[in-house]
Amino acid sequence: MRCAIAHYHELALKGHNRDYFEQSLITNIRTALKDLGIRHVQNLHSRIRIELPTEVDMDIVRNRLVRVCGIANVSLGRVIPLQLGDPDLDALSATAVDELNSKSFHTFRVTAKRADKRLTLTSMDIERVLGAAICDKTGKKVSLKNPDLTVYVELLSKEAFCSAEKVEGPGGMPVGVSGKVACLISGGIDSPVAAYRLIKRGCQASFIHFSGRPLVSRASEDKVRDLVQTLTQFQYHSPLYVVPFGEIQREIVLNAPAPFRVVLYRRMMVRITEELARREQCWALVTGDSLGQVASQTPQNICAIEDAAELPILRPLIGMDKREIIDEARRLGTYETSIEPDQDCCKLFVPPHPSTKTRLDDVLRIERMLDISSLVKRGLDNAELTELSFPSSGR
Repeated sequence: MRCAIAHYHELALKGHNRDYFEQSLITNIRTALKDLGIRHVQNLHSRIRIELPTEVDMDIVRNRLVRVCGIANVSLGRVIPLQLGDPDLDALSATAVDELNSKSFHTFRVTAKRADKRLTLTSMDIERVLGAAICDKTGKKVSLKNPDLTVYVELLSKEAFCSAEKVEGPGGMPVGVSGKVACLISGGIDSPVAAYRLIKRGCQASFIHFSGRPLVSRASEDKVRDLVQTLTQFQYHSPLYVVPFGEIQREIVLNAPAPFRVVLYRRMMVRITEELARREQCWALVTGDSLGQVASQTPQNICAIEDAAELPILRPLIGMDKREIIDEARRLGTYETSIEPDQDCCKLFVPPHPSTKTRLDDVLRIERMLDISSLVKRGLDNAELTELSFPSSGR
């Protein structure tokens, strides 16, 4: 019978709440695989057993499981029943050899673990017998230090699991155990990575995008929808709010000195995002700020922008440089979408020399010339909500 075994690390460190975290992880695994006819997901000691139908596409299973936050690694293979407490070594050897038929390798090693230490055979006994059988059947050589391939054997309570494939998962925490957060997403490289980092820590993310519409096209909105759909593979459901921001920017331009526009735009975005966050019952806002990267991310401007918020603002990328962020975006699968050209609201009405050391007193004095509550209401009234889901399509 085909099977997958998922391991987790951080969850095993939990105390009395461990069962809650494990059940959350199992629920997310079931959600990720729900359209594949997979029903049997069992919680074992420090591992989760997923029974796979014979007809299921293993590539799809693999791609889904490596995106389940909380999974440290997952092995795909087969199980055979234990007989009188110990595995049938002939059957186990035949299963191991069969698993290797589609693999290309010259050297290998066998790594065995016993979940139940009461079994008669030790891990070393099993490694020795299976290693000899594989050498005999395939003619390949054993290499304990640098093998091309590793055969993994796990002795569970009632069966033995054999796999020649182990892939890394994202690790972290199951989505949903850390509450909800509202992520500002621009369509650039940074904000999707920032959102992913909070998703990986167990947060359910809602997304807010500020479009330059009606002064620009919907290009940035289409791009952001693609980015959010990619991120939805990790959390299964994503509310996406698009806020037409062009007219609000025009209002700020008419009433504010040019050097302060960027900070004023950001403060207005924070206010609108905070109200949408409350609708979604979020406990924090998330931005893709990286210290000193652009004018709005200098220490003084970060402080001036944060003053507009009542909820905490989380900045998971604050200490990363651009190369690190790009590398993570490539791993995440958002980079190619993020670099597509668009018409972003952040590029509208940007002065040639924005203030990089904005004083809060100056910002507050300028905002007295703006009808802040009316502008926030306009943004909220015009916000458009789309619900994206995975594995089913968005609506």
